[in-house]
Amino acid sequence: MNKTLIAIATGALLVASQAHAGVSATVKVASDYTFNGVSQTDNDPALQASLDYAHDSGFYVGSWASNVNFDDVANVEWDFYVGNYWQLNDKIGLDAGVAYYTYHGESAASGYKYGEAYTKFNLNSALGNSELNLWYAWDYFGSDAGHYILMLAHTFEVSEGHHIKVTADRSISKNISKYSWDGKKGYNHYRAEYMTSWNQFDFNVAVEDTTMNWDTSDTRVVFSVSRSFDF
Repeated sequence: MNKTLIAIATGALLVASQAHAGVSATVKVASDYTFNGVSQTDNDPALQASLDYAHDSGFYVGSWASNVNFDDVANVEWDFYVGNYWQLNDKIGLDAGVAYYTYHGESAASGYKYGEAYTKFNLNSALGNSELNLWYAWDYFGSDAGHYILMLAHTFEVSEGHHIKVTADRSISKNISKYSWDGKKGYNHYRAEYMTSWNQFDFNVAVEDTTMNWDTSDTRVVFSVSRSFDF
């Protein structure tokens, strides 16, 4: 697998369930843009923004963008998503939808665009919020290879306004002759993060690592600050 594909191996989108109807936007600055433990910015900082609409029924649609650095082939990622959130009972929720990832820069960047379907379950309990999430892409980064991501996560409150989230996920290629990680079928990613808010700003400090040895996926600490606006 070439260096460009390594750099973007785990591009994905985190879709947040909307608590109320309306339009919202979020602006975020991060010390690195990682997903599944792989830097999408070649270990450099990122500026990100999203625009979302959510309906009381649970339907939502939105768009998200960030700078990236894939060997100077692509410098912008621009994603679109649509889905629905169902509160099945007072403890269990279900989020399902589709996302479309596009990349921009040199002409070759457009060849990486692909679609993905996702399903997310969450369980609220006295111990916190547990998640079971699954993503499936049928043409991962234009490689014509199927790709799965399976994630388990748990968030708990350590004190009022202060939360810890621990995550473990695995990326799996259905066809290693078309897409693999150094000839391997998949890899694991682990992340622990602290989250809090102050004066309408959200702060996040995360430590993460993977079972790969790339310089874009080794052990790292990622800081971010964001601000959301409701319209």
